[in-house]
Amino acid sequence: MRESFLDELTEGECLALPYLFEFWAMEHQLPPERDWRSWVIMGGRGAGKTRAGAEWVRAQVEGAMPLSKGQCRRVALIGETMDQVREVMIFGESGIIACSPPDRRPEWQATRRCLVWPNGAETMVFSAHDPEGLRGPQFDGAWVDELAKWKKARETWDMLQFALRLGENPQVCVTTTPRNVGILKELLELDSTVVTRARTEANRANLADSFLEEVRARYGNSRLARQELDGILVTDVDGALWTAELMERAQGLKAPAEFDRIVVAVDPPAGEGKASNACGIVVAGVVCDGPPQAWRAWVLEDATVQGVSPTGWAQAAAHAYERWQADRVVAEVNQGGAMVETVLRQVAPQIPLRKVHATRGKVARAEPVAALYEQGRIGHAGVFVALEEQMGLMTAAGYEGQGSPDRVDALVWALTELVVAPMGNWKRPGLRVI
Repeated sequence: MRESFLDELTEGECLALPYLFEFWAMEHQLPPERDWRSWVIMGGRGAGKTRAGAEWVRAQVEGAMPLSKGQCRRVALIGETMDQVREVMIFGESGIIACSPPDRRPEWQATRRCLVWPNGAETMVFSAHDPEGLRGPQFDGAWVDELAKWKKARETWDMLQFALRLGENPQVCVTTTPRNVGILKELLELDSTVVTRARTEANRANLADSFLEEVRARYGNSRLARQELDGILVTDVDGALWTAELMERAQGLKAPAEFDRIVVAVDPPAGEGKASNACGIVVAGVVCDGPPQAWRAWVLEDATVQGVSPTGWAQAAAHAYERWQADRVVAEVNQGGAMVETVLRQVAPQIPLRKVHATRGKVARAEPVAALYEQGRIGHAGVFVALEEQMGLMTAAGYEGQGSPDRVDALVWALTELVVAPMGNWKRPGLRVI
């Protein structure tokens, strides 16, 4: 049917067809029919959010009637940085320039940071790093990209609301991958907000097959996959020791080139030979600059193995020790006692080993480590999906996930060895009066 339709088109109609977005658009890319103040397009990576935002801007300015005599449409374009607005929203593959037909393509005026359309409409560019830049200008519409990742999201959003004061019905199109941040959750709860959602797979035709296969295989049904691929707003469980915000902040810390100490922490499985049993193995390093209260540590690798024999997890721990040229292996011996040391000695007789006993519950051991994250003293040298999934399920009341938090246990032992224990043993220098 589509082929017969295309055969009936004239040459001019064929040339115009690529720019008729309503013909090609997916359902989540089209504006809702009911009245709204904010339209939030919330989807996974590559779901077509940018194209939807660019086409919405086009619809606002192309052929639109002036707001009043001598006054044309004015739309704000706001991204996290100026560079991201230019490279993604304006000149990107799905940006405004690429979506505009030649006879209605706007001109970029760099000195004014403005797109000027043939009909006189203007779109002004702003950075979310500079909320004050929105003081003074006024608009009848705005396209906001990746609101959930802005560092100054609330300040910028508030300033934008005061600037939307032209026309009869100023509107905002928000294109974002969801994140558990207050401003987005508040926006979604407003009666004047409408939401369309899409998974990454919705735009499969325009994505590489290898991309989808790789990310689905790697991230599965993890919290990160639900957020970044399924476009689902993943909220923190009640009482979580590690919130999504804490973990995202840790991922942004740059790891040093060298460490003063590196340890490999091992949390052996309670039972052997079952595929569901995992041996938590986490590598971490510390920089000892000043007293222990100032030390900072980084999680370097999650080397956890699952469904292997005692010799298998002992070899994995020994390989991690050699790979990172670590100083020590720290192993919990509550489960297995002398067997844990025996197995490790069999595969690496000379490996330095510290045996630790869990005399307190998992939550009590984890809380001091979570406090280090709150202080910004722990960084992650990468994204450790399975480990961070378990961290997000550890609460003040216990572990909310299935099975044992083996990876978190190993993380806690590593950071306790590197930072928590030295802080407890350190004494401030004092004076004794004789």
